[in-house]
Amino acid sequence: MSSHCKIFWFLFVAISVCWSPVVTAQLGDDDSPLELKDEMGPTLGETRETYWEFGLKIQSNGNSSGITATIPIPVDWPEQKVEIVRENKTDNLRRLSYNNLTRPMKQLMIKANRLADGEVAQASVIFRVDKSDVDPPVDPKRLHFAKSPPSNTRPFLRPSPYIESNHPRIKAIAEQEFDFGDDVSDYEKVEKIYDWVRTRVEYEFDPVIHECLEALDSGKGDCEELSSLFIAFCRVKNIPARAVWIPGHTYPEFYMEDEQEQGHWIPCQAAGEYCFGGMTEDRPILQKGDKFKVPGNKKPQRYVQPMLTAKDATGGLSSEWIGRQLTEEEVAQRTTGK
Repeated sequence: MSSHCKIFWFLFVAISVCWSPVVTAQLGDDDSPLELKDEMGPTLGETRETYWEFGLKIQSNGNSSGITATIPIPVDWPEQKVEIVRENKTDNLRRLSYNNLTRPMKQLMIKANRLADGEVAQASVIFRVDKSDVDPPVDPKRLHFAKSPPSNTRPFLRPSPYIESNHPRIKAIAEQEFDFGDDVSDYEKVEKIYDWVRTRVEYEFDPVIHECLEALDSGKGDCEELSSLFIAFCRVKNIPARAVWIPGHTYPEFYMEDEQEQGHWIPCQAAGEYCFGGMTEDRPILQKGDKFKVPGNKKPQRYVQPMLTAKDATGGLSSEWIGRQLTEEEVAQRTTGK
């Protein structure tokens, strides 16, 4: 699996202040996590405990006031349980708080009244993340496409940034390549889409995000383009599909139902090792979805990005995003001061 996907803030480089509103909301209906209940769908496997630190370092390049910053942080999902271990902040920050968004997503919100020229402020939170493997269905032939996808999956049937599922070429390819007949199970049909994408698009990292049509034309792409193309074809075939964002990587999930009409989100690894129907991944899930509405931006966004704003910043602000895995020894040092 590639660790070099071009996901915005996990490059961890200093950036300039972003002059846009802080509060964000994802498009679509409220999406409560679906439970992994029985053997007909994916089931939870081995669980591993890890510790992660997420936060922000801010430097004022002049006198600044009314500073607010937000960053996405891990939240609970069926395969992930999250616990706050410790909050850390410098004295010049007013407070830390948590902002729940419309879907199961959370932001860390940081506020400072004012920072002087050259002054640095820093805040971070240490999380314990218990992440479980997702094991593939034992009998996937018992799964089928939803005849009427539930309302909370319908946003994942529509186009989203860089996923042009309504484009005539994408539709034409889906019609030509993915007419499998009745002798192939629905689960196998999705796997054939997965195989086709991995065969036609060779993995190659590019720091620029490309639309999935560009990946088709060039025959190259990384985890973003491969995931986008797989998601686009699924949506054309009326299969809900979405992106999952973790530090330094993204992968897709698709939706199917079992014989009791219970829904299941099923992951696969579009870029890197061949892994269809399950997932072994220790890095925490930060977001699921790929079409977000951010106030101040007319166009829907591919993901919820960190935001940094100020009412007054004469020389501007610079920031460095913190996001790293900690060892147990580091956690002990940070929590006991020894």
